[in-house]
Amino acid sequence: MRVVFAGTPEAAVPSLDAVASSSHELVGVVTRPDAPSGRGRRLEASPVRRRAEELGIPVLTPTRVKDPDFLEALTALAPDACPVVAYGNLIPPAALTIPRLGWINLHFSLLPAWRGAAPVQHAIMAGDEVTGASTFVIERGLDTGPVLGVMTETIRATDTAGDLLGRLSAAGAGLLVATLDGLESGDLVAVPQPSEGVSLAPKIEVEDARIAWTRPATAVDRLVRGCTPGPGAWTTFRGERLKVSPVALVLVDDVPDGVALRAGDLRVTKKAVFVGTGTQPVRLGIVQAHGKKPMSAADWARGTRIEAGERVGDE
Repeated sequence: MRVVFAGTPEAAVPSLDAVASSSHELVGVVTRPDAPSGRGRRLEASPVRRRAEELGIPVLTPTRVKDPDFLEALTALAPDACPVVAYGNLIPPAALTIPRLGWINLHFSLLPAWRGAAPVQHAIMAGDEVTGASTFVIERGLDTGPVLGVMTETIRATDTAGDLLGRLSAAGAGLLVATLDGLESGDLVAVPQPSEGVSLAPKIEVEDARIAWTRPATAVDRLVRGCTPGPGAWTTFRGERLKVSPVALVLVDDVPDGVALRAGDLRVTKKAVFVGTGTQPVRLGIVQAHGKKPMSAADWARGTRIEAGERVGDE
């Protein structure tokens, strides 16, 4: 079967490799155009483009998927199916009809749960115990197409979004190839998504990653893990942003001197920094002050010389 793969970030690379090494003929790759990256804002190719070029696969980088030149180039490749993993652009109706078996999306949730751009982050932030991946046929709606295959994955207590996405992207690559195999043989039947259990997972913006210390400690923990590595959970200290990596839940009795901490209160010891929440305290792990490198919270506190009564989260 002739296939054209579409994807952009690192999470799509395992699927690209799996498709390339499968029995299917990978005749092209579609990815986002090179984009500015880093402090120097130099143009960088996407991880999928770099890997496709290593494999010697022709790459298309349309600015808009509906551009006539791209549609003509895709038609010329004559794909039977177009597998998609985190491409980052909506597929317009004019492109949907080109592959005879459609565009087959690998989505990192158990649909219809967490439709949208950030399913892994939202699953962790919501406290889900189980998630997974689904393959489905793309249609006009946002992640609403009929499902072809599913796999499940347990969310571990310490998982960050990066941890969970890494496991899902590796295991999901096999699901995607199995789906293509089933489409080629005719053994797969697409099943419409149920109308119950729908939830949305929009992109996590920087403001969404701000920690509200008045929330329960478990909610703070989930927010931080769900926003790690990106966009990065944060709070404020002395009027500047402080980036916060995963925290540890502790009991009130674990805080030295048995000090009761209000939400946002800091308690600093030689080896740890505790913060009060709406329930139990949390212990900070790695933090990054504005303009500084990441460091342990204890090292940050020593260098900052935190005074008694100082807090995080105040404007």
